[in-house]
Amino acid sequence: MKLRHFRSALAALGLLATQASAQEQPLSTKCESAPLMTAWTELGEKGKVAQFIEYAVAQKIEPYKAFDNVYYVGICWVSAWLLTSPQGHVLIDTLYEPFTEQLLANIRALGLDPKDIKLVVITHGHFDHAGGAARLKSVLGPGTRFAMSREGWREAAEEAALSAARTRPWTMIEPDIVLSDGQTVTGGEVAIEAFETPGHSMGTISFAFDARDGARTYRAFTVGGLGLNRIRGPDQVEAFIASVKRIRTLTQDGARPVELHLATHGFSTGLTEAKDLLKTRKPTDPHPLVNLQGFRKQLDDLQAGAEKRLVIERQRKAN
Repeated sequence: MKLRHFRSALAALGLLATQASAQEQPLSTKCESAPLMTAWTELGEKGKVAQFIEYAVAQKIEPYKAFDNVYYVGICWVSAWLLTSPQGHVLIDTLYEPFTEQLLANIRALGLDPKDIKLVVITHGHFDHAGGAARLKSVLGPGTRFAMSREGWREAAEEAALSAARTRPWTMIEPDIVLSDGQTVTGGEVAIEAFETPGHSMGTISFAFDARDGARTYRAFTVGGLGLNRIRGPDQVEAFIASVKRIRTLTQDGARPVELHLATHGFSTGLTEAKDLLKTRKPTDPHPLVNLQGFRKQLDDLQAGAEKRLVIERQRKAN
């Protein structure tokens, strides 16, 4: 997919969502996974953007408690997860303007204080995940640390510089914590483990952390990048396949396996619909966001799609 199509799609999303906000539309939970997933597929394969524009008005959704210590504070299009502790919090991804302000409002709506965020980890340098870093840094103050992979920091700076000539310019903060594979970092009492998973971008990093549900603690995982929509050659696709395989092995770890996926784009896992079950869940009911079988199938599907794309990319390179 061409970069300009991706930019155009997200620019349109931002424009319409801003218009929706200006009209003071109420909070909505009508953020449907299936049509957005179809739109995402069309964006990657054909560069079509119409479906994204159509669903932009549903960007604003209610924040919610996913687990005892994990909250969703993102929007329809892209996730932001807040991992909490009495001593301070960790935030996964920053959203992007104009929605970073919505992220802050979501945190406050949950009765939490954004200034208690001690650490912000960013999955990769695309603007919908890193574009709000400058805004957050200005609000949260010097005590909050920001962390990415080395290549992630470079990619984000490059993306921000390129945006100066486009319709949605943004700035990136200077590098702070540089994450390496297998490194565990903490914010407050929250520990989060980093896994370098290149492919979506070569600087993509994924995270494992604990999600508590009463007496039960799950090993949760956020895959840093799920799509092959900005491919620069077969090497990138090969890296993506290797990353997907690695993540799948984590779900089979004999000592402490990953048991659930809290996605960077909720529509990719049906999160929007699944989280509504939290409202009616009984104490004896299984947790609706824990779906290990579904996570493994998603990984298998991603690998199968990437292997098909690898054939195409190798043919292009050969020609």
